[in-house]
Amino acid sequence: MKLTILGSFSAYPSFKGFTTSQVLEYSGKSFLIDCGEGTQIQLRKNKIKFNSIEDIFISHLHGDHYFGLPGLILTFNLLGREKPLNIFGPKGIKEIITSLMKAGKTWTNYKLNFIELSSIKPVVIFNKNNLSVTTIPLYHGIYTNGFLFRKKASSHKLIVSKVMDFGIDKTQFSGIKLGKDGVTEKGDIIKNIKLVEPLNPDITYAFCSDTIFNLNITKQLMDCDLLYHESTFLKKDENFATKTFHSTAEQAAIIAKNSNVKKLILGHFSSRYNDLELFLDEAKTVFNNCELALENKSFVF
Repeated sequence: MKLTILGSFSAYPSFKGFTTSQVLEYSGKSFLIDCGEGTQIQLRKNKIKFNSIEDIFISHLHGDHYFGLPGLILTFNLLGREKPLNIFGPKGIKEIITSLMKAGKTWTNYKLNFIELSSIKPVVIFNKNNLSVTTIPLYHGIYTNGFLFRKKASSHKLIVSKVMDFGIDKTQFSGIKLGKDGVTEKGDIIKNIKLVEPLNPDITYAFCSDTIFNLNITKQLMDCDLLYHESTFLKKDENFATKTFHSTAEQAAIIAKNSNVKKLILGHFSSRYNDLELFLDEAKTVFNNCELALENKSFVF
């Protein structure tokens, strides 16, 4: 999987950078995560094919996380899109988008599917082609979700030499890869575990959008390969983080450490800070393997 950062600043776009938006690429598909203003520009800059986007995930209905969506929907239409577009987001997003379209008497030539979310517990909202997406309930003053992407191993790798030694016919190979036992010419049953290599572990990416510091989410994030966690403020401004239901860089690092993740990405920076390296320095006092969500930077995992 490949994650590309399109925008990583909070509140509003500026000369410093665009607001939150990311693309996760897997198996020829592009999953758009949040859609702040400027997302279209960043998609073009990073050479992401618009037609590869079939599913969009919106964390919450604060403008810096979805104000780029109406324009992107209409651009898809102008480009002659025909395939459906699935939009996962909080209850109310359908009314917002359709109201804007009604006001401008503009309609898409392709189908818009809105999957509105309201559960305060984790829910699997996507499960296709060995990839699942589960909501991560967050705490931000309004209804907000993060998203846990899980790439699941589809089949075992056959140990051909062992299968041949047991005299198992090639017609059984596909079944053995899917977990079935093998049967020799004599009718003896050979346990699957003797014929295949262990499955590779799942690959996981957790996107934790705007949220107040909350250790309760660590159980769901446990052992993730890659975690993005908002870090709007530095520790010296922790009082602002609490008042606005945001987190600090140090708090994001505590979440990462307690979740035993492999790598942490810090983002959603307040424009009050001129030196983003301060976020990295603060987080590394708690959790060393972390990086900044710099625009146009990609992570392959």
